[in-house]
Amino acid sequence: MIKLFFILHNTLFALLNFNRHHNYKSTILDIIHIIWKNYEPLQMKTLLKLSSLILAIVTLSICNSYAQNKNLVVRIAKLKIDSTQLQEYNAALKEEIEAAVRVEPGVLSLYAVAEKDNPTSITIFEIYANADAFNSHRETPHFKKYKNTTQQMVQSLELLETVPIVLATKPDVKKKLK
Repeated sequence: MIKLFFILHNTLFALLNFNRHHNYKSTILDIIHIIWKNYEPLQMKTLLKLSSLILAIVTLSICNSYAQNKNLVVRIAKLKIDSTQLQEYNAALKEEIEAAVRVEPGVLSLYAVAEKDNPTSITIFEIYANADAFNSHRETPHFKKYKNTTQQMVQSLELLETVPIVLATKPDVKKKLK
């Protein structure tokens, strides 16, 4: 019984890891490894029941992941910044984005870039888990501070609501960006 609990515990841990990274192949291989490593002490009937349970959990987890992606809020903000205040704006933007990603679980990604030949043209790509996460973000102290601080720096703002088609990121991209 303890062995069965251990296998289920490790399987659920693998599924939680899947929900964070959406790596189907790695998750399924992790689950197969957990079962294989613990195969000998289990009776065949128990192993078959356990395999069926794990397959059901994996299927539900994958379906849930797809459903969650449909709820994503993906926005693009295009800004034109006063050139005399560009350094101050960039500092305020950096502070806001770092705080949002660090403390808000519903903020999945925030990317800000400047045009190479026109650094006062800023584009921000935002991904939120759902509409509640987006609305919650707008009410946070760090977002309100950013809006108040940058109000006179922003010369124009265009907000685009989008529908995600494909969103893909390599798992180690965060390390490369630092």
